[in-house]
Amino acid sequence: MKTLVPKADEIKRDWWVVDAKDQILGQIATKVADKLRGKDKPIFTPYLDCGDFVIVINCEKVRLTGGKLDKKMYYHHTGFPGGIKEASAKVMLQKHPDQVISLAVNGMLPKNKLRKAFMTKLHVYVGETHPHTAQTPKKLEI
Repeated sequence: MKTLVPKADEIKRDWWVVDAKDQILGQIATKVADKLRGKDKPIFTPYLDCGDFVIVINCEKVRLTGGKLDKKMYYHHTGFPGGIKEASAKVMLQKHPDQVISLAVNGMLPKNKLRKAFMTKLHVYVGETHPHTAQTPKKLEI
């Protein structure tokens, strides 16, 4: 038997839309990360990008369980001395709800050079509408 290694032009990429309304953040992030990597496909190869495109809508209505809304903190550094900034999940959902899902998915992807390619196929939007109707995305149930 021979191992089939897919070529770049043989990989078929689908578009999926996920409605995050009243869904748990971690469950959405795991399903989206698997779709971005292509782990549900029979041609999955760990060192190739064979995943699909994913659109997440209603990102501001995502749920966090337990006390994570107040206790979960997001950190970033400005680059200046003493420039560490922190924000709780509640503040992040009010100011930047798209980044909450992006950071959760980003943390579930492999830490290598393919991560950037996977993240370019993720599109997160506030509200019901998105500009990718021409791609005819399929609905992904969580």
